[in-house]
Amino acid sequence: MWTWSKMVMGALVGAALLLGLGEAEAYEEVAVTDGGTITGTVTLAGQVPKPKGYNLTTLPDQVYCGRISDGQGWRILQPFQVGPGGEFREVVVYLDGIGKGKPFDKGSLPQIEAKDCLFVPFTTAVRDDQSVTVVNMDPVMHDIQAYETSELGPRVLFNVPLPMNPQHPRNFKDRSEAAMYHKHMAGAPSKQLVNLSKNRRIFVMQCGFHAYMESWGVAVTNPYFAKTDEQGRFSMTDVPPGTYTLAVWHPYIRSRIEQTVTIGPQGTVEANIVVPAPTGRLYANEVLDHAYIRYNVPEETKREIDPMIKKQDH
Repeated sequence: MWTWSKMVMGALVGAALLLGLGEAEAYEEVAVTDGGTITGTVTLAGQVPKPKGYNLTTLPDQVYCGRISDGQGWRILQPFQVGPGGEFREVVVYLDGIGKGKPFDKGSLPQIEAKDCLFVPFTTAVRDDQSVTVVNMDPVMHDIQAYETSELGPRVLFNVPLPMNPQHPRNFKDRSEAAMYHKHMAGAPSKQLVNLSKNRRIFVMQCGFHAYMESWGVAVTNPYFAKTDEQGRFSMTDVPPGTYTLAVWHPYIRSRIEQTVTIGPQGTVEANIVVPAPTGRLYANEVLDHAYIRYNVPEETKREIDPMIKKQDH
């Protein structure tokens, strides 16, 4: 099993503490008749941080999972999804300081899929004490190790296997057959309760077999939250009139980003938020500017690990 680095655990602790929360009061669901709308954009200003890099020869299923890789035997994970104009995607935006308002959506539970050796989506908003469903779409075994932070360090939320669909072939004849297999079929879903410690709101899931599979979540205390889309835009509706704190969360942003918004009856507010790009080394396994020096990947292995689906950039 892969062991967490201290720098990753530091990111977990830092992300949680920067939410700056006291003890949350119970949210009251009421009918909202004069609510307004908050829309806006989130932009990352500055240089996009470097991604993470993982040597596929040190991890299982290198051929299948290497169908998305850099062509040099490395799998790349970029936690910062940013468009050409700085559009900051997959960021959670939420309101603090709102004690009552519209009901929570009673629809389907959040679902995370293991697909092509990725956990998608990378960020999720979930109500505390609510379950998330995780499904394996790949023809390889995964598992989920979920953690939260606490004063004493990380605490395990759950650690369970994530079986593959039995209709997937289990024994490929050769490496090329494994690389050419592109079917995705859902395995048995794993429904897990997210029950965080008092005043804790951040959790992260990783695969114990494939270290580059990572998905983060924030537990929300009210239904006024949204994720930014491909254009970095977000929208919240039926917001009761009042003044609130609009906060932005991304697991690798180490500073608290917030903006005060005031909305009138049936009003509309445009909130455009600029997030300074973090600088310095964010994680221990950051892709380096020079050639990888931790491990060498033989040329023969590079040829076997063929990025057939996507060739990744460093």
